[in-house]
Amino acid sequence: MTDSAPVHGTWEPHPAARWEDGFLSGNGHHGALVFGDPNDERVVVTHHTLVRPNGRDPRPPQLAADLPALQDRLLAGDTTAAESFTDGRPHQWVQPFHPAFQIRLRRPPGDCPGYRRDVDFTTGVVRAACTGWSSRLFVSRADDVVVQQVTGPGLTLDVDLDHRLPGAPAGLGVGHGAVLTPEGALLSLRARYPDSDLACTGVTLLAVTGGTTTLTPPGVHVEGARSVLLLTRVHRHTGELDVVAEGRVLRDLRTGYDELLGRHAALHRTAYERVTLDLAADPAERALPSTELLKRPRSAALLERLFAAGRYHLLSASGLFPPRLTGLWTGDWNTAWSGAFTNDANLNLQTASAAAAALPEVTEAHASLIQRQLPDWRDNARAVFGTRGAVAPAHTDGESGHSYHFSREYPLHLWTAGADWLLKPLVDHDETHGTRDPRTAAALAEVALFYEDFLTRTDEDGHLVVVPSYSPENRPAGASWGTLNAAMDLSAARHALRTAAACHPGPDADRWQALADRLPPHRINEDGALAEWAWPGLEDSYDHRHLSHLYGVWPLDEITPYDTPELAAAAHRALELRGAENDSAHGHLHHALIAARLRDGDRVAHALGQVLDGDFFHASLMSAHYPNRNVYNADAAHTLPAVLIEMLVQSTPDRLVLLPALPAAYPSGALRGVRTRFGAEIDLTWSPDGAAAVIRPGRTHRVELRTSSGTESLHLVAGEDHALTLREW
Repeated sequence: MTDSAPVHGTWEPHPAARWEDGFLSGNGHHGALVFGDPNDERVVVTHHTLVRPNGRDPRPPQLAADLPALQDRLLAGDTTAAESFTDGRPHQWVQPFHPAFQIRLRRPPGDCPGYRRDVDFTTGVVRAACTGWSSRLFVSRADDVVVQQVTGPGLTLDVDLDHRLPGAPAGLGVGHGAVLTPEGALLSLRARYPDSDLACTGVTLLAVTGGTTTLTPPGVHVEGARSVLLLTRVHRHTGELDVVAEGRVLRDLRTGYDELLGRHAALHRTAYERVTLDLAADPAERALPSTELLKRPRSAALLERLFAAGRYHLLSASGLFPPRLTGLWTGDWNTAWSGAFTNDANLNLQTASAAAAALPEVTEAHASLIQRQLPDWRDNARAVFGTRGAVAPAHTDGESGHSYHFSREYPLHLWTAGADWLLKPLVDHDETHGTRDPRTAAALAEVALFYEDFLTRTDEDGHLVVVPSYSPENRPAGASWGTLNAAMDLSAARHALRTAAACHPGPDADRWQALADRLPPHRINEDGALAEWAWPGLEDSYDHRHLSHLYGVWPLDEITPYDTPELAAAAHRALELRGAENDSAHGHLHHALIAARLRDGDRVAHALGQVLDGDFFHASLMSAHYPNRNVYNADAAHTLPAVLIEMLVQSTPDRLVLLPALPAAYPSGALRGVRTRFGAEIDLTWSPDGAAAVIRPGRTHRVELRTSSGTESLHLVAGEDHALTLREW
């Protein structure tokens, strides 16, 4: 360990000219992205509900009547049968996520000596300052408002709300409002979507201390003030928003910056500080700004800061919803892939650390999204498959949970594993906290009912067949995308049925368990690899960004080196053969998560290196989807903490694995506060001389401890710390 500690924030000595480099704050509802010139500071305001109507048809396709014929054709060997299994509509995206507007604060032209901008992860405060003024901003988790304060002697500012961001549609119906108030001014901006009765309206209350405030439509001019406090909220609505009433609500919040910050920080800081990672980095490197640290991709200080930033951004993006593809932020109306919640890998990877990294706020946001969309999941099951129960979509904009995003190359309406993957983090949460959320148990029962109705076809050995089946977003060599017995579908069906059975003992459980037992085993192909499709004649396509077939390794515990060594060896061979295809960040980190479960530290290090060396991170420490900071995307930023935890600590309800896949580049460190699925909190330290752990169990339980030196049984007693010393690890 070094004498200094990891840095819980980041900074830059230069302004952010690009919005992608802007520092971020958020409360899971509103987001703020701060960038711009010191004399033209810009705050892009976002909200999770802001999706643009795009004329899509949100109904799931009515295909159930034709399903038996499709199953017959696929079982008979027609590998292209599913290509025509649609309702004929063109490919359509979910409604795209977009920013609301930017708050612009213009100062008179002039030099700005001593400029510095920074973000404090412990409070969520983004600050910019130079000689003569300072600007501070946070998004309150307590009061759901964007709070910004500008201070300095004799402040002169022009303030307005500006909708002119990249990609803003020309047909927006934009209306501005600006009125003087006793405390300063009230600004509003309404943007009505083309050909829609929906609009989004932002309202900003200015409280000006000292000086004068005059109207300069569409904004205001402030002269000679000591401070300006801005409170901002955004609403998506039909009709017209009552701006005056919203102004009164904001006025009632105006208790001063410090009090507002105190209420927010009490919630945010508590969550953020639960888990920390120290990799014994060089103190001089810890002091570097983001842009300099990013030039040292193998620096332990960089990995520490990315871990801290990842937890900060994940927490800040989670509230009303979990994070989108862009988290909670964008400065462009043309968000890639609609800025959707993408359920066939991305959302699941981004939220992978929630239970272990002690962020139940993220899990609750995830659960809320599922609960709101369960009625739509039921519609999917009935419309596409003619069954009871629930089937999750592969993409959602947050409003609709219907499966309507599909095409010949992406038959996402045929994917049946999504509900299990989306519910798995909620099951992990319940195991971690020793509770059973009745909402999760009820949803699992609906998934089991779907499988009970859907799994009716059998092969010549009497095993059930998942038909049609789909392995996101890949296809067998020489065959089409919609097919039979994708490994992910088999693992998901087994897990969902058995987990539902555990939650609902009795006749239902017996029936669901028996159904799970009739599913076929995984297939090992002629390369010795776990096959992506457990059906004779379907050959693997190895060069692909997704690793859906290894779902049984991660996030499930179906395949482990301890319980199923032969399958684990086949899974490892599949990982060795897998290509990176287009170098998507999520593919590399998904690879790392699976490698960690298979105890391959070298492969974890290589996958991490692909991301760290690939210039995936902006100065904000938010990430990109592709190398060279191409396409703003939160996958790498939010997934990286999960990778680092998995290489250090893994758990099941009955097992603890310590240091399973530590890369050699990080010989010393400490991970503190991590949670386990058997209800304990762990502090782990390691060095070349050995390792030690303190386990703080919340419930009495016996678990199996696995380290590189062997296996032992631990009897943990609730409330009694258990100390471990490992000579070898």
